[in-house]
Amino acid sequence: MTVTARLALTDTREAADLSAFLLRLLRFDKAAAVRLQAVGPAESGESESGESGSSESEHGGVLAVFGRLPLGTSGALAIRTARLEGLDASVDLTVSVGQLLDGVDAETGALALPAPVTGPSWAGLLPPRTGWRPVGTPPPAETGRELMAAVREFRERSEAVPPHHRTRAVLDALADEIWSRPVSALPELPLRAVHASYMIGFLAPGAPLTVHRAGGWLRLSSPTGSVVLRTAAAPGAGLGLSPLR
Repeated sequence: MTVTARLALTDTREAADLSAFLLRLLRFDKAAAVRLQAVGPAESGESESGESGSSESEHGGVLAVFGRLPLGTSGALAIRTARLEGLDASVDLTVSVGQLLDGVDAETGALALPAPVTGPSWAGLLPPRTGWRPVGTPPPAETGRELMAAVREFRERSEAVPPHHRTRAVLDALADEIWSRPVSALPELPLRAVHASYMIGFLAPGAPLTVHRAGGWLRLSSPTGSVVLRTAAAPGAGLGLSPLR
């Protein structure tokens, strides 16, 4: 693997969390790519709550990794951030998930960045850096129960389809029907965002959830990471980066 740069994460827990995130992406697509951005504290923009970057990143900067979850015919972007010990220059690359995973040293917290690859179309349009406004805070327990009920419904209805009719198109149509439904406690939030957050490992029992909107983008955040949906045409690119708390 050709290495283009090396980054130092703040501690080994950051490296372990990043590895887990990349492994989950590979379960969806063995040939998946991610877009990653590493910026210094002056460029980190707004935090996950929509506030300006916190002092936790002032000494080193932040790495953000963007991956797509292909759930149904519509996808969602999953975003995992990590704090950096230091950064000589900003980085913006699209790379292989497998090669990036190979570059994670969980014992030292070091990250070797592989050579860039030709990126998928989604990697060319990321959420805006600023302008996020709060939408609401869906209750975790109630939202989790609603999600699990929808998961059971999808499983039961897909298993009821005769095997010779159980094509990818049929299953995608069923997924789109279920995951496009609004969350009862916050109708502006589709179940697709909650499902994506669950599938990538961002939902934890009792962990707080927040929802923000910027233009045609909607973001569901937990303490572990964020899932972003493009709900309408939205100008601009580049997500403001911040450390996780």
